[in-house]
Amino acid sequence: MRVLLINDGAHHLQLIQQELARQGCEVVGVIEQATLIHDCVLRLRPDVVIVDSNSPSRDTLENLAALNEASPKPVVVFAEDGSDAPMRGALKAGVSAYVVAGLQPQRLAAVMQLAIARFEQDLALRQKLDRSEAQLAARKRIERAKGILMAELGLDEDAAYQRLRRLAMDRGAALAEVAERIIEAQSLLRPT
Repeated sequence: MRVLLINDGAHHLQLIQQELARQGCEVVGVIEQATLIHDCVLRLRPDVVIVDSNSPSRDTLENLAALNEASPKPVVVFAEDGSDAPMRGALKAGVSAYVVAGLQPQRLAAVMQLAIARFEQDLALRQKLDRSEAQLAARKRIERAKGILMAELGLDEDAAYQRLRRLAMDRGAALAEVAERIIEAQSLLRPT
């Protein structure tokens, strides 16, 4: 497993590196500046990112959030500060596991496995949500295109849907794609 380490002010980095080496993991990099997180992940392609921190800094959390948006990876934070705000901030930034004052080398593998499992679960949920949102948007476009056909051609709802369907089949295109073309055509002919 390829691991990127981020030194965010704690002093356990050497212990983490030793345990990762013992487990056969490859440490692909160690960075000291939060602003380098995204670029290092793109360049080094780690499987997991581990942050060693007293309390995750604002810069670290912001850069982890940006990473989670652009190139999501499982992230483990080992922190000394168990207060609520940094923990919530880390979870909001997409951290998969947040371990407070509990860096026990023998548990590192289990914590990484948990982080990977949680990351995969979150990713699957995010993908499902994206698909649902895309389907809803497509349905809205189809309904709007049906309304245009009904108004312009004097069709009832079923006839408008059948016309839309026939246009899609004739063009070998998706129903939502043809609906979008109808909406665009109307906006060109009747700008608001």
